[in-house]
Amino acid sequence: MIADKQVSYLASIRAMLSLPLAPLQYIVNLPIQIIDDLKSKMNTHRALIEENLQLKADQLLLRAQLQRLIAVESENNYLKSLAQSARHIKNKVLIAELLSVDLEPFSRRVVLNKGIRDGVYVGQPVLDASGVMGQVIEVGPITSRVLLINDPHSGIAVQNVRNGLRTVVMGDSYGNQLRLMYVQKTADIKLGDLFITSGLGDHYPAGYSVGKVITVAQDSANQFMTVYLQPSARLNNSRQVLLLWYPHHV
Repeated sequence: MIADKQVSYLASIRAMLSLPLAPLQYIVNLPIQIIDDLKSKMNTHRALIEENLQLKADQLLLRAQLQRLIAVESENNYLKSLAQSARHIKNKVLIAELLSVDLEPFSRRVVLNKGIRDGVYVGQPVLDASGVMGQVIEVGPITSRVLLINDPHSGIAVQNVRNGLRTVVMGDSYGNQLRLMYVQKTADIKLGDLFITSGLGDHYPAGYSVGKVITVAQDSANQFMTVYLQPSARLNNSRQVLLLWYPHHV
């Protein structure tokens, strides 16, 4: 070391000797470099997996939030249409919300969040933004039960808008449709005809949409034709409804 420091030509000799030792140094250092590279790749792979999982979680959350926003927007649009329908009704009305749906087979009934304290009465008509939904059959202090028009125990006096034909429509719970009762084969009924409440029977006020004809069939073994309507009201989708007061109940 003292000679190396004092004599400069030893430096050139040391440099020449390092040349054949360089490959050995690379070989000795290769496992360490490989291990470091593997560690780096493993850390990068782990980071990518974690980032991917986080991105998937964020995507799922954003989708859930988007679905909620779509539902809120749809509900707001429906409430706007419900409010517009209420403005066109001259009678007193009250907006109510569905609390539950009866799960009994072949029964179509719902429970509303309005009752006696709100002035609700048995026999009160219930509408949505599109048409007639049903009629109140039970009233409690803060809730009421509604029989929907597609329940087999429901019946409405209706009238054909096109020609004034009057008849009665009953609920058909099997297909969630409505069926015109005792229609003569000679009756003038066409696909797409709109039936509205006729006002007869003092159950529903006149002029509210009930449904459109979707099936007209005749059977030689039956003296009446088979006519089915698609309800105008969103019986399976509406969350908010209108309770309608007759003038003598206000």
